[in-house]
Amino acid sequence: MTSSFARRTVLAAGAAGLVGAAAVPAAAAQRGAAHRSAAALVIHNARVFTGLPGARPVDAVAVGRDGRILATGRGRALRRLAGRDTEIVDARGATVMSGIHDGHVHPLGAGERSLRPSLEGAETTAEQLLAILTGFLKDTPGQEPDGWLVVSDWNPVGLLPQGTLPHHSLLDALPTRRPIALLGADGHNAWVNARALQIAGITAATPDPVGGKIVKGPDGKPSGVLKDDAQDLVTRHIPEPSEAELVAACSRVLAQVAASGVTTMMDAAVGQSQLTTYQALAKAGKLPQRIVPAIRIDTDLAKDPAAALAHARGLQRAFRDVPGLRFGMIKVFLDGVIEYPAQTAALLEPYLDGSGRPTDNRGELYVSGQDYGRLTAAFNRAGWQMHAHGLGDRAVRTALDGYAYARRTTGLRDNRNTIAHLQLVDPADLGRFAALDVVACMQLQWAEQDTWTMEALLPYIGPERHRWMYPARSLERHGARLSGGSDWPVDPLQVWNQIRTAIDRTGAQGDGPLYRELEGLSRTSALRMHTYGTAWQLRMDRLTGTVRPGLAADLIVLDRDVTTCPVADISDTRVELTLMGGRVVHDAHSSAGRAAVARLDRAATAPRPAAYAAVHGGRHGACGHGDDRP
Repeated sequence: MTSSFARRTVLAAGAAGLVGAAAVPAAAAQRGAAHRSAAALVIHNARVFTGLPGARPVDAVAVGRDGRILATGRGRALRRLAGRDTEIVDARGATVMSGIHDGHVHPLGAGERSLRPSLEGAETTAEQLLAILTGFLKDTPGQEPDGWLVVSDWNPVGLLPQGTLPHHSLLDALPTRRPIALLGADGHNAWVNARALQIAGITAATPDPVGGKIVKGPDGKPSGVLKDDAQDLVTRHIPEPSEAELVAACSRVLAQVAASGVTTMMDAAVGQSQLTTYQALAKAGKLPQRIVPAIRIDTDLAKDPAAALAHARGLQRAFRDVPGLRFGMIKVFLDGVIEYPAQTAALLEPYLDGSGRPTDNRGELYVSGQDYGRLTAAFNRAGWQMHAHGLGDRAVRTALDGYAYARRTTGLRDNRNTIAHLQLVDPADLGRFAALDVVACMQLQWAEQDTWTMEALLPYIGPERHRWMYPARSLERHGARLSGGSDWPVDPLQVWNQIRTAIDRTGAQGDGPLYRELEGLSRTSALRMHTYGTAWQLRMDRLTGTVRPGLAADLIVLDRDVTTCPVADISDTRVELTLMGGRVVHDAHSSAGRAAVARLDRAATAPRPAAYAAVHGGRHGACGHGDDRP
């Protein structure tokens, strides 16, 4: 009990935090049946959010020595389960609940990004950009002439004055021969210099790859801008960080995840390289969450269900013994992003030109409905679930059609197939989610009035369609199961602002509510979608997601009662304690916990980009476009 006692001492020292009662360990001779049946931990004086509909109020939770919830109830009754070495934690009226389940996130992408300099989505003049990049070059001496300078979070529409187009000639003016790649925060664009184009062998004669575009100038020569899967023509040549560097970086960001209260995550696009990193993290004892890896199936492979299934099974066999990983999920991109100027999300009706006139652009559908249906049927028969990236209403309908085909063909139910993002859903499709048991995985931190949802979108789709932005309550009313995801590392990881925004549709940064009266969720629904709803999506609802006896003690203790505090105060929630299977993985009052919280705070206070493409699309860039290197 030495380490546990030390941790309890730290807790007791936190005036605003938890109070741990230091119990004297029982002598070895006295440890019999009574000791084994006693709780390892009792949290009392809490507002327990069980996540169970109609559950009676409880204010205490007991955790057994097997890492599972032993009992819930009233504090006086549960304290009778305490033995001489049971830890007693006073929550001081704050919420105790299931750990947050993130149903769509890219934690390893966040770790890798942390190893690169970042432009933070800034808007700059050409001169300002060159000055910043020159500074990055000076910060990495000794790299001439072949060391890559890779910069994250470039804003594809951030060159000032507005309308200035990126071209490799601007980057070529830098005092270096090194290859340079600016990776767009939208994840759908990269800007490279002539040296990088040369290394990649990209010329005027190079054809566009499937699912990508090499932007060319009036002279027919490549401009240096690469869209979607064309980025891979260059990024495949960028050396990856060493395993040690990547494991250290990912270990730091996973500690931030634990400090946010997240205990289970679905990594929304993985291949062999990501699974190798998870293997290394687990071996080093640096994997504090349960991970469901969604194996990415690219556009070409999606047309061959047998080959796609063989690919997924091969990765499962190679990594199935990695502790903490649970296989069974497949990820497919159906479209791109909806905001101007990208406009690659697949729409049922054309985009507008900004003045209300229809264009001939309905976006891009990367996988046909027929191909997606056959792919879904093959994987569902084999016991796998599907997770589709669908932002535009045509992509959403394509996914639903594919799931309907698979159900008719296989006769299977309870497949728990999912569509993620759901930025725009046609009202005619709302009822199909419940009818097909399809999970709506939503990232509601973007459901607010701001530059990205208004200026970059409203003029280009019109008010009638705009009203159906992120239709969370409408889906709920039609019986759909909702799950929550952050899509981090697009924005800083701000779980509690995410939950708050699901309720008030304004959040901490919004300029106003986005259809709050029509689409805002109740507090209970918002909390459930980020716990039980996502656990159901991930087929973990019999293990985690609610607070009831027998389930794993994946619990968090907060610094306030999020079930009754003002909605706006939810954004500032702090996680005091995070338990995984009854084991502490974050203690806000330990030195490691304080460091993780400090990193969260620094990320949260970083400058927010002033253009939508620097934020919104980035969540889909992290989704893995061109980032599945074997």
